[in-house]
Order: sequence, then structure tokens, then C-alpha cells
Amino acid sequence: MKYPLYQHAREQLKLPSGRPLTDLSLESLQTEKITSEDLGIHEVTLQNQSQIAEKEGFYQVAENLLRAAELTRIPDQKLLEIYEALRPGRYSRIELEQLASEVEETYDAPLNAAFIREAASVLTEESS
Repeated sequence: MKYPLYQHAREQLKLPSGRPLTDLSLESLQTEKITSEDLGIHEVTLQNQSQIAEKEGFYQVAENLLRAAELTRIPDQKLLEIYEALRPGRYSRIELEQLASEVEETYDAPLNAAFIREAASVLTEESS
């Protein structure tokens, strides 16, 4: 696979609903064949971009893209909760660790769970 995917692998790209990217057009939006839920990025697209980044030696970018791919599985409301939880002083260490377990078990997002656990690890027992 070659970057940019939109140019080199457009027929393989999917909308978040799983429909082919080629279904996306102004007409399909106007006739409501495509909804606002289709206006995003598919998990597989992010995984493919991660593979390209890793192949080119951009390991941190590749890891970030894999975390982003996992985030596509998490509902928007939960993402906002996670964002709020990671702000300083919002959640205790124990609460962050519980959130990490939920993210890993409910949404199969181990990379994001590890990220939350890393944030929890810097909290002292006093700030918990």
C-alpha cells in the first residue's frame, strides 16, 4: 500500500459504516444515502496508514495512528469522558485505572488503555 491512500488505494477505503468510500458524493449526501455518521475515517484506513508510517520509519506516528484506529470503536460520549478524565486533577489514580480497564475490556482498545494507565501512573497516592 502506498501513501496517500486516497490517491493510491481509494477503492479499498471505507466509510465508518463500512460502505465503500466511492459511495461518498454530494448527491449521496443530498439524497441522504450517506449520513453524518459516514463522515469520518474507518478503523482499517488508520491501520493501513500506520503500516505505511512504520515502514517509512515513523514509529511514533504509526503508534498514534493505531491508537486513533482503536478510538473509532469508542462512542463519542465516552471519548469526551476520557478526555475530561485525563485533564489534571479530574480523576484519581484508581478512577483512571478503572477507566483504562473499561476501555480495554469494553472497546478492545489496549493501546488507549495503556495510555490512560500511563497517565494514572504519574499521579501520586496523595493526589488519588
